Amino acid sequence: MALEIKQNLKLSQSLVITPQLQQAIKLLQLSQMELVEVVQQEMLENPLLEEAAEVEALPENEPPEIVNEREELESPVETNQLNENGDNEIGGKEGDFKEEPKDFDWDNYLNTYNAPDIPRYNGNGEDLPSFENTLATKTSLFDHLMWQLQLSNLSPQEIEIGASVIASIDDDGYLRDPMEEISQRVGCEITVAEQVLGKIQEFDPPGVGARDLKECLLIQVCLIKHEPALLSKMIQDHLSLLERKDYLKLAKELKISLTKVQELAKIIHEFEPKPGRAFGTSDAQYIQPDVYVQKIGSEWVVLLNEDGLPKLKVSSLYKSMMDGNGPSATKEYVQNKLRSAIWLIRSIHQRQRTLYRVSKAIIKFQREFFDKGSGFLKPMVLRDVANEIEMHESTVSRVTTSKYMHTPHGILELKYFFNSGVVTSEGDAIASESIKNKIRALISQENPKKPLSDQDIVQLLKGGSIEIARRTVAKYRENLGISSSSKRRQLF
Repeated sequence: MALEIKQNLKLSQSLVITPQLQQAIKLLQLSQMELVEVVQQEMLENPLLEEAAEVEALPENEPPEIVNEREELESPVETNQLNENGDNEIGGKEGDFKEEPKDFDWDNYLNTYNAPDIPRYNGNGEDLPSFENTLATKTSLFDHLMWQLQLSNLSPQEIEIGASVIASIDDDGYLRDPMEEISQRVGCEITVAEQVLGKIQEFDPPGVGARDLKECLLIQVCLIKHEPALLSKMIQDHLSLLERKDYLKLAKELKISLTKVQELAKIIHEFEPKPGRAFGTSDAQYIQPDVYVQKIGSEWVVLLNEDGLPKLKVSSLYKSMMDGNGPSATKEYVQNKLRSAIWLIRSIHQRQRTLYRVSKAIIKFQREFFDKGSGFLKPMVLRDVANEIEMHESTVSRVTTSKYMHTPHGILELKYFFNSGVVTSEGDAIASESIKNKIRALISQENPKKPLSDQDIVQLLKGGSIEIARRTVAKYRENLGISSSSKRRQLF
């Protein structure tokens, strides 16, 4: 068979995800706080990026692909001035830089600031505690247990074993590592390790060091003087009946009265199933809204949150490097950094414009929600907003991920406004989130001794022209984190 070489010309279209496009997609799905961190990091790595009150003009001899970006770089990233189309309105007066007085006495200021005896007052003229007295570190469960271990009358070997045991206790107060593993780790007999564990289980908080819920409750029973034997039997042999609140069957099993069972069950329900909960060290995670929505007159106005976001520009320092007779490697480095800076500024502009347009579209579709409340939330999907702003659904999905909107009805995730709907018997569409709110309201008003079943909720919703299946009610109830009627029932 003869071999030959041929040349063919083929025309095709393909999408190439360049690093610049990847950066734009990444910025699109970042939250406000994450965006600020990325911009600050880029400013550290790219010397051509800087923040200033006024933006200087770019040099005239820049490459052609950079000349096209001139208009976008002639103003800082100022997205609160977006117009109705989501575009930037160039202009706006920058704040004047105030030079500090040259005759300022810094030595006297620092000495006064560091003085320990400066009185501090609140608005009523009352003395406030010193800064040192306002700082406190919350004691962790590990530190609390180690403090008790050091105060115990134990040998050095037992203290070493106890430290290993305490290190294996999680934040809920449960021992997660097997005793065999702990004894091997310390190099002792398992019986000795079990004895030390028994001592730790006597520590505060009650129930700490247990290996499961049953053992945790049994440890706390030892501190109860009222019917400890009967309480232990209920926990040891009939814990599943207690969880289901099947007190009638429990009374038959224990051969005691129903009143007695309810009395003992009330005591058990007061036990702490997670002893380490009081020592939780996790701090509250605060949400910073990406978008603020305010009503001015009869119109809802969108304001993008740019708190802490630097207004970027390209530094003028590179002019001399580009125009001079410096090394080609330096010019190439500056050229790459220049291109990277321009792409970053463009990506931020695009992100802010897209976020603004999506927020405006949400307000357009959910106008009744903003005017009247969550009960008037309408069904809406990503396609509705995508068609409104003429973008792809994936873009809308990215820009609504991990972003929050400050509304008169609270701070809500943008994903909150996208939900499926149910058609009522009157022909109107109601959002699934509104149905969940109605289910939550019905359950909050129920009789605790006779809670509403899922079928009862179906009938009540049907009276409000909302016809859904019982399994749908169960699914919405589970999404709300609400237990079934049998577990919500309270007999005392």
